[in-house]
Amino acid sequence: IGDELHHSGWNACSSCHGDPSTSRRFLILPSLLSGRVYVVDTAKDPRAPALHKVVQAEDIAEKTGLGFPHTSHCLATGDIMISCLGDKEGNAAGNGFLLLDSEFNVKGRWEKPGHSPLFGYDFWYQPRHKTMISSSWGAPAAFRTGFDLQHVQDGLYGRHLHVYDWPGGELKQTLDLGSTGLLPLEVRFLHDPSKDTGYVGCALTSNMVRFFKTPDGSWSHEVAISIKPLKVRNWMLPEMPGLITDFVISLDDRYLYLVNWLHGDIRQYNIEDPAKPVLAGQVFVGGLLQKGSDVVYVSDNDTEEQYAVPQVKGHRLRGGPQMIQLSLDGKRV
Repeated sequence: IGDELHHSGWNACSSCHGDPSTSRRFLILPSLLSGRVYVVDTAKDPRAPALHKVVQAEDIAEKTGLGFPHTSHCLATGDIMISCLGDKEGNAAGNGFLLLDSEFNVKGRWEKPGHSPLFGYDFWYQPRHKTMISSSWGAPAAFRTGFDLQHVQDGLYGRHLHVYDWPGGELKQTLDLGSTGLLPLEVRFLHDPSKDTGYVGCALTSNMVRFFKTPDGSWSHEVAISIKPLKVRNWMLPEMPGLITDFVISLDDRYLYLVNWLHGDIRQYNIEDPAKPVLAGQVFVGGLLQKGSDVVYVSDNDTEEQYAVPQVKGHRLRGGPQMIQLSLDGKRV
């Protein structure tokens, strides 16, 4: 109770597939609020995953000063890297990146001293471009009490991308996404390792921002997809953002799939031209605007509308789409 699991990772990268010296055996479960990291053995008995180790929050805080662990990635070195969103008191200024060794002992911090980001959340690296980019959600002291729009205006939530030297850990550049890039969450590079472009989903403003390397070697950004807020009735605000919480890119880099948590739809975009995504598909699977809800959206001709959401095996789909995965063949989300 009180752990709050958000993301998970593995002890070994998928790029290690076929390497007999390593095994994708252990599931890594960072607990956002308690600060613990659970390690679960999925191989000893695949039908009964068992707790292998608990990295205690006190150990992490004592050795690194970090708290509120979120996104876990395995590294080619065998280490585990976890973004932490603050210090143990919940101040964003204390955040950074935790390193665990291959035995899941606290090793230290990844970034160099004095090179911590303004806020933390997700991160991804592109070794051929010697770059890691991280995103920024908000201060744990703010979000752990529930979302308050005033906290955005107070500067307790992020709007930046942080560009690091990889694997050195030196903060090279900070990209201010401005008012169109509030709450940038998930970060994804294109899968082609030679490509120097990727996207970040900005939840509150519901924009997909593309980041890319410029001819002088620095990084820049632009809005690639914009989800318009809908005029609504019977809700907390007169307009409802889509609230993009997650997206995924197909392995062939042809399609990008995103979710609008509040509106309730999953969208498919063709990104063969990464700068100009084209909407290719859309399906509503939940959200606050489905038929039967108290909340309605108001169309351009001032009529009240709701979306039809299909039943699946006789069950109504509740809630909204939030985290998604795509099958390796690209046929199932």
